[in-house]
Amino acid sequence: MNAKVYLDKLLERYAHSFDIHRPFSIYGKEYPAYGYFFSLSEKYVVSPKANLWSVRTYEHILFLHEEKMSEATVKKVRELMEQYMEPELVRKKKPFPEKDHMVSYLTVCVLSDKSPDQAVREAVARFRFSKNYLLTVRGHSEGHLICADLEKEQVFCNRPARRMLKTYEQNFSDARGVQEREVSL
Repeated sequence: MNAKVYLDKLLERYAHSFDIHRPFSIYGKEYPAYGYFFSLSEKYVVSPKANLWSVRTYEHILFLHEEKMSEATVKKVRELMEQYMEPELVRKKKPFPEKDHMVSYLTVCVLSDKSPDQAVREAVARFRFSKNYLLTVRGHSEGHLICADLEKEQVFCNRPARRMLKTYEQNFSDARGVQEREVSL
């Protein structure tokens, strides 16, 4: 499977609810794409000025392209979450996220041209990243790690990212259709 075709089709899905930036640069290193989602839920009485509660939910998704995902890639993902995504995107360089912050999902999707080893698959399954703010009064952050194996057309992820698995698996058949149309032209 061609990484560009797979990513283009995946970003087409995300574009309906995410702001997509292509390419995206972090500290001088360029990544294929980044997506940002924000949702605000409120409960009020009579008018918005009489607000009872508000909840802010975010998702930040960063795409990486590797020839072959390795345990070093998993380590790099952790560093990205700890050193850039959480402090810069969630807290915006402040001690805590803003008032009414409920959850920020930090998702990294690695597109791997070649199939990763079993040890790497296990490292992805064991991957954990979470951070609570003021004993969850200001919400929490949760890390999702997804790997799309473009060689075998399989997807594997850590436990919190399982809710997204079907989307990434379905994207292989959608991208395959695009690739076949391009070949027939």
